Amino acid sequence: MSIQNNTILLVDDDSDTLEFLTYNLEKEDYIVHTASNGYEAIKQAVKIIPDLIILDVMMPEMDGFETCTELRNIMELKNTDISFFTARGEDYSHVVGLEAGADDYIVKPIKPKILVSKVKSLLRRNAVGKTEDSQIQQFGNIIINRERYLVVKDGTDIVLPRKEFELISYLSSNPGKVFTRDDILKTIWGEDVIVGDRTIDVHIRKLREKLGNEYFKTIKGVGYKFEYE
Repeated sequence: MSIQNNTILLVDDDSDTLEFLTYNLEKEDYIVHTASNGYEAIKQAVKIIPDLIILDVMMPEMDGFETCTELRNIMELKNTDISFFTARGEDYSHVVGLEAGADDYIVKPIKPKILVSKVKSLLRRNAVGKTEDSQIQQFGNIIINRERYLVVKDGTDIVLPRKEFELISYLSSNPGKVFTRDDILKTIWGEDVIVGDRTIDVHIRKLREKLGNEYFKTIKGVGYKFEYE
């Protein structure tokens, strides 16, 4: 059984899927809430501030991508993991999911034991992130506040999804050092979480768009480094 009693919000317009997920996660002693559409999910998430949201993609009115984007704009949910749960396994939808701010992508169908394992991995990574030492660093016009999971650029707070924050925090922990793609994947996503090859590239591109291209350097065939002079 889980000893953390983490709160999970399940979002799917299919009642059978919600029942399947709820049954298997409650068996592990997780606190489970459900929503049947994107609008309801946003209201629920703001109310309960879950540790993890498992979100279907194909929903009427507001699909999963739109819902994820809205959730990522809510400051109170900056430390909440979001994982898509969908039958759409194409590379395109995977990339769109990452663009929307998702941390993981679970493809249906999935066996209960594998589902529980992936959920535990995501929540374990979250717990590790929350226990990191407090530290504030400034690089040019940006400030990284690891205690508050906050980045400030030119005096303005920048809300980053948790994985984006962990990525800049990791790279900036040793400016100038080249971090290999394997090291980044293992440190930020963990060995138990399977993500696509484009995952790092998508997150780096979004950080460049938000914070400036000059901080992030690509070392072709190797990985990335955070550069500040």
